[in-house]
Amino acid sequence: MSSPRVIVQILVTGAQIFGKALYEAGKQAVKNAKHSPQGGIGSDITGVRNATSTSATDTLTREHRMTLDEAHLILNAKRGVVMEEILKNYEHLFKANSPRPAPDPPASGQRAGKQPAPPTYSHYLQSKVVRARERIEAETKLAQGDAKTESAHHAADSASKPNTPDTGSP
Repeated sequence: MSSPRVIVQILVTGAQIFGKALYEAGKQAVKNAKHSPQGGIGSDITGVRNATSTSATDTLTREHRMTLDEAHLILNAKRGVVMEEILKNYEHLFKANSPRPAPDPPASGQRAGKQPAPPTYSHYLQSKVVRARERIEAETKLAQGDAKTESAHHAADSASKPNTPDTGSP
């Protein structure tokens, strides 16, 4: 058998190796925490953090804590897709992540054997799906409002101009 001295030496060596690895991992974690890439996609709120202007889109991004691109990714919809398609994807994902109804208890006379576990659901994913739909709807309303404002400006401009034909002479 091994002597106690050899066992102690192995334990001490193992502890030293583990300590050095832990120290290096800590140093790397500090470096990673200090470094934040300019255009990185590393976290959920990278786009939110970059939304610093006072534009309407950046305001919506900060308000909903989600970029428009992220909302389209969550709902598996490309930009420019009609709202009905987005709502169809929303309904599917919302139902897929909803809690399931409790199973019916076994009727009397039936054996109460091992019942299959009900499928799990994710409240987190369900809430992300809801937020994505809200973000896209807000952007759609903003775009519709801009289109209405722009058409009103064009109508006002054409109404303010005199309705005389241009003869070409001063």
